[in-house]
Amino acid sequence: MKAVQVMGFGTADVLRVNDVDRPAPGAGEVLVAVEASSVNGHDVIVRAGELKMVSGRRFPIGVGLDFAGTVAATGADVAGHRVGDRVWGMVHPRLRHTTAGAAEYVVVAADRIAPAPAGLSPVEAASLVVAGSTALLALRDSVRLTGGERVLVRGAAGGVGTAAVQLAHAMGGQVTALARDRHTELLTSLGADEVLDHRSTTSDRMGPFDVIVDTVGSELNCYRSRLDRGGRMVTVGLSAPALAAIAASSVYGSRRIRTFSANPDTALLRELAGHVTTGALRPVIDSVYPLADIAAAHKAFERGGTAGKQVVTVPRSSL
Repeated sequence: MKAVQVMGFGTADVLRVNDVDRPAPGAGEVLVAVEASSVNGHDVIVRAGELKMVSGRRFPIGVGLDFAGTVAATGADVAGHRVGDRVWGMVHPRLRHTTAGAAEYVVVAADRIAPAPAGLSPVEAASLVVAGSTALLALRDSVRLTGGERVLVRGAAGGVGTAAVQLAHAMGGQVTALARDRHTELLTSLGADEVLDHRSTTSDRMGPFDVIVDTVGSELNCYRSRLDRGGRMVTVGLSAPALAAIAASSVYGSRRIRTFSANPDTALLRELAGHVTTGALRPVIDSVYPLADIAAAHKAFERGGTAGKQVVTVPRSSL
């Protein structure tokens, strides 16, 4: 089978589509025939060698955190999943994988997949796994958004950002989206009450806010200062400066900067699917690439300035 792997840390050009043996599911595991996988920050960080504590330094390293496809086989002691079921899911972000979601087949624990939302294509489903679960956990668990609160979503046009705008609106938040002005129409349609151009609006000219969801990871202290009394902030844009700001903010109590790594299980994926079914969450896709062009998808992600997700498809003819 074909699988995208990193053969050495570096830019997107180190990605290779290799021929590897098809994995077999063990006890409690499911083999999924992958139809689509999206590009996430985690994928880029692993590829660049910035997460060696997780990925290790032995090659090859599998690429692709999330996936959508169909169940191809099940191991022993698996209940609730049958061959042919349409599913979405995610490999474990804190484990090393030689093959991951960007491959013709992937093996995962059965509690890491769930039925894909009805009515979504594999491309649409793959675009929401990490982005949607990250936004949901940020709003529901990290900052505990309540109706009527003022919410700033920074990096609002990205994958997590577009999901956060939609879910914050569905939860009753008054949403301010910070992005490029060319994304105003899109973000308004997703539920933003106000859209500010990040290139011309500095942090001191906005707010205050009850909640800030940051997907960028820079200038965190500047934005934290825009929290109202009792406000909460969470960032998913991690970097060395971001981690330092997070640690230093602990002295501010409830107004500290929170962070987390999304790691959805079946229950969370089912909850996420519920938001899709009710219409509270819909996919936003910037571009779609075949598996052979995954390097181009990574480059588009790193350039930024786009709206929504980059998704990679696995041709059905190769399955």
